[in-house]
This record gives sequence, structure tokens and C-alpha cells, in this order.
Amino acid sequence: MNQSERTASNENPAAGDEPDDTEWVLRAREGDAAAYDVLVTRHRGRVFAMIRQMVKNEADAWDLAQEVFIKAWKALPRFEAKAKFSTWLYRITHNTVYDWLRRKRPEAGGELNDEIFGAERIDPASLTTPSMDRRPDESLQGDELREKIEAALNKLSPEHRECVVLKDVNGLAYKEIAEVMECSIGTVMSRLFYARKKLQALLQDEYDAR
Repeated sequence: MNQSERTASNENPAAGDEPDDTEWVLRAREGDAAAYDVLVTRHRGRVFAMIRQMVKNEADAWDLAQEVFIKAWKALPRFEAKAKFSTWLYRITHNTVYDWLRRKRPEAGGELNDEIFGAERIDPASLTTPSMDRRPDESLQGDELREKIEAALNKLSPEHRECVVLKDVNGLAYKEIAEVMECSIGTVMSRLFYARKKLQALLQDEYDAR
């Protein structure tokens, strides 16, 4: 397999698989801009989706996504690969978004006290939102469900929305989410528990229909 074939294969992994970034990270750390472009191409969709859920404005989300990848490029020589590149990148995304939110809303409070919720009752395999799998003839219903889910997510706090996106959209484990959000695994589980209870209440009709 030649280099271009290897690149294409790595950039288009099977569904549910995360590509191995090691080769491209090593090259990018040495200043190889083309290798970094590969990393950007692989991860920009999920980074943008995460930011878009947090800031609710597409133009701001694009600006912040660009800022994230600029910061990551500058910080890459210091990346020690103690975590996956994607986890490290999501942590930069988290910090960038929260810095932006603090500038936009300086009166906002600090960390939520999520430890009061019953995190031990979370099913680690469960998803936060109802299933959106559908047949082609159900596309209209699917679009309506997506709008309802989006509206429900908008009613969550930024911390809880971020947990939902990292767990159910980006597929991170609890430990990885804790690293990204710089909090304990217990706090992550508590936030997900609260988010699931809130979303279930907001989307009760959709859950009952499934």
C-alpha cells in the first residue's frame, strides 16, 4: 500500500472505529504542516459539532474551531501522548469554549455542584437521547425528532450539554471526558445522570413512542 492509499485508509475508518493518529502526530510535532492537515481533516467535524452545541451560533463556532486548531498546532511540540490526541484536542476545545463563554457572560457562576445526583444509577452503555434510526420513509419524522432533541439540549447547562456531546456523539469514555473537562469521573457521571433525567422529561413522548 503506498503513502496516499495509507492516508486515505486512515482518514476513512470503519464506522465506530477511531483512526490511529500516532504517525501523523509524530510528524506534525516535527513541524510537518501536511501531517497536521491530516489531523485537522480527521477531527474538525467532531470539534465543530462539540463547539456548535455549546455556543449555539454557527459563525462563532467556526471561529472557535479555527482557534482550537491554531492553539493545538502551537502546543503540539509539548504534547506527550499521555492521552489520545483526540482527548487532548477536546480538552483544548473545552478550554477555548469556556474562555469564550466567560468573556461573553462574565457574570456566569462557577462549576456546578453535580455530586448531589445519583451517578451510580447510570447505565454506562445507555444513550442520552431516543434512538434516531429510521427508514427512508420516516425522514420527516426524523427531522422533527432532531429538532426536538436540539431544543431539549438547549435547555441544559453548558456543562451538561458538553457531557452529552462527548459521551453520545463523540463516544468518549468517562475517564476521557473527565480529562477533557478537568473534573472527577464522579462529576462526569453525575452530569450525565442529570442530563438524562432532564432530557427524558423533556422528550417523554418520544421515549414512550419507542
